[in-house]
Parts: sequence; C-alpha cells; structure tokens
Amino acid sequence: MVMEVPHQLHQSSSPLRGGSVEHFGKHLPIMFHRAAAAAYRGICAAFRRQKTTSAQYVAARHRDNTFEKLMDGYKNLIPVLSVLDMILASPELSIPLPFLASPEAIRLLRLRRSPAHFLRSFPAVFSLRPHPTTSLPVLVHLTPAASRLAQQISGTAPLAVERITRLLCLSLSRSLALRDLIRVSHELGFPHDFVDSVIARNPTLFSLSSNPNEPNTHLVSLACPAPAVVPAVDSWRLRMLADHADKEPDIHFGFSQIFPPGMRLTKGYRTRLKAWQHLPYPSPYDPPPSAVGRKSALEKRAVAIAHEFLSLTVEKMAEVEKFSHFRKSFGIELNVRDLFLDHPGIFYLSAKGRRHTVFLREAYSRGCLIESNPMYEARMKLLHLVLMRKRGAAFADSGQNMPDS
Repeated sequence: MVMEVPHQLHQSSSPLRGGSVEHFGKHLPIMFHRAAAAAYRGICAAFRRQKTTSAQYVAARHRDNTFEKLMDGYKNLIPVLSVLDMILASPELSIPLPFLASPEAIRLLRLRRSPAHFLRSFPAVFSLRPHPTTSLPVLVHLTPAASRLAQQISGTAPLAVERITRLLCLSLSRSLALRDLIRVSHELGFPHDFVDSVIARNPTLFSLSSNPNEPNTHLVSLACPAPAVVPAVDSWRLRMLADHADKEPDIHFGFSQIFPPGMRLTKGYRTRLKAWQHLPYPSPYDPPPSAVGRKSALEKRAVAIAHEFLSLTVEKMAEVEKFSHFRKSFGIELNVRDLFLDHPGIFYLSAKGRRHTVFLREAYSRGCLIESNPMYEARMKLLHLVLMRKRGAAFADSGQNMPDS
C-alpha cells in the first residue's frame, strides 16, 4: 500500500532549508547516514558503559565460605597487631593514647570509632593506665598475656635474613625500597627492629643506601652475588610426581589447582586452563626474557612471583595493596588484583574488613594452615583473645586455660 502525500504538503515548506518534498527526498540519504551514525555511537557508548570494572569483577567472584569466615575474625586482628607493633617499637613499651588519634594512626588502623573505644573492646590485649605524672595523657600497655604472645609473634633474625634475601632475588635490580619491606614486615614475620638487627648486622649480605631517584628514601640491596634459590612450588611438584608419575605433563609446569566448593568450570575453561598449565614455567628468580612474549607467558611469570611471595609469608596471605607496591620491582606488567581473580584455583581474594586480602589456597585446609609454624600458632592464640573481646578480661593476666573458640 502506497501512502499518498496530501496536496497541502507539496505546497508547504520543508524543515530542510525551506525546500519542498522533492528537496527533502534528495537529502534523504544524507539524513539516513547521519541517523545511522548517531545510532552506532549510541550502541558503542552502551557497550562502554557495560564494561566490567575492577570493583564489579571483585563483587562477582565465586566466594569460599571457609576463607570468608576466617577473615570475619582476622579483620579484627589486623588493627590489634598494628597497635601491638607500635607498643613494641617504643622504648617504654607503651604509647600515649592521643598518639592513636593522629591522622596517620587513624589511616593505618581504619577505625570507625574512637581509639579509646577500640582499646577497651579488647581488655585481654590492651590496658589503659594513667601516666605517673597526672598532667600527661593516659598510656596504652600490653597485658601480661599479650606480652608473652608478642615475643612469639615476631620471627627470628636468621629467618628474616633468608626471606629478605629471597625477596631481593625476586627483584629485577636485586634491590628494594626499605619502606616496602617495612610495609610487609608483619606478613613476613620480621622482628620489629629488623633494620638494625638484621640488615645493619649483616653487611656482607645487605647494603643500605640512599635512593638516587627519590630523596629521603633508602634502598636495600644484595651486597653479594645472588645465591641459588629453589621456588616453593618445586617441592609441591616433587611430591606430586612421586605419587602421580603418569600426570607428569600436567605437573611439570603446573600449579596446584583447588577451586572453591560449588564453582562450576565450563569445558572451555578447563581446556584453556590445561593449555596454560602446560606452558613452560619461568622461575620467579630468573630474569624475564628480553623479547616481549605472549600475554599468557607474562601472566604465568606473574603468577609464579605472586605464588613465591605468598609462600614466604607467615600465614600464606597478604594484602593486595601491599603486594602491589612490589609490582614494578618484580617486573609484573599486569593488574595484580585481576591476576588473583583470574586464577581462583591458586589464589582466593577476600574483601572483608575494607581491604582486599589474598590467600594461597594450597596452603590451607578447612580454614587452617596445613604446615603450621610457631609464629602462626602465636597469632592464632592472640586472635582467640581478640575474638573474646570483653569476655577475655579474665584471661588478661595469664592467658591460660582459655575456652575453645
């Protein structure tokens, strides 16, 4: 059916330059192209708006209730350990209460309420005492039970020497910023005075110098040739090859894969994962190849470095933000948060406590470390005191005979 144009429309003026319908028909192709171009731009903008952001990627991850439950309690221990480190670093083994109200301390502790309320919530760990001079502020001390555990929480100097050496070997320049080592001193179990007790007392191993690229900063470097070190994943491969010699192609270059319960793996994902596991494994301690390789090879090297870093930590876990400070030194060219999310069989990322924490999945079983160590056990005892909150006041002096959690 052909629609007839009314006679009045032939006589009326067209919106386009005041022409007639015949003039409108001549410009119809131009209008069509403009409309199509506008529609295409709108579609492209819609696709750009639908692009997954990092926050959406984190929120859409498959959750593991075992690690989430662990972080529910551990998120309370993190600020407690920060205050404990401040007290141990003080010559008087105490700090004034107003010090915790400074902007730097508030940013470090991420407190939602006042420092006094925070300290009084854990009477089994902290005690508030008036200063001998009444005009001075209240002092924060550790309870006897927390003081005994504090001696076991920090590692020994020989252990710190080994871990600092391994970290420096991971660096491309065999040197790291001192402030980055201080950031992860708790995760790696360094003594609170490791700069003096470890670095300064081993001049044949480490050298401390000013950073030429940044004023008022220092670099820690290896003072000797890099020693031969074996990655932690190699021990897992040897154990697996002893029990499963028929799976040698999957184990020789692969990593342990333990996926969260209930996570469904598509056939395509399994195929890509198998191909990725068979890629040659670059040792994290070897320098990267000079030629730029494929993204999958760069990704596997980054996974190897992250795996080795977490293996050096006391609890096989670390804050993503702290690890990201080493990204440039380690030569990682990928987003580390996305790297952890892309490999849910190797790492687990938790967002509890207003921070992102990454766990090494193979090191845990039912929320506990498979291979425990004295520092980990001491921190779990301190965590028990923290979780008791005000009910733990009765154990502040002894810390013995605590009920099971």
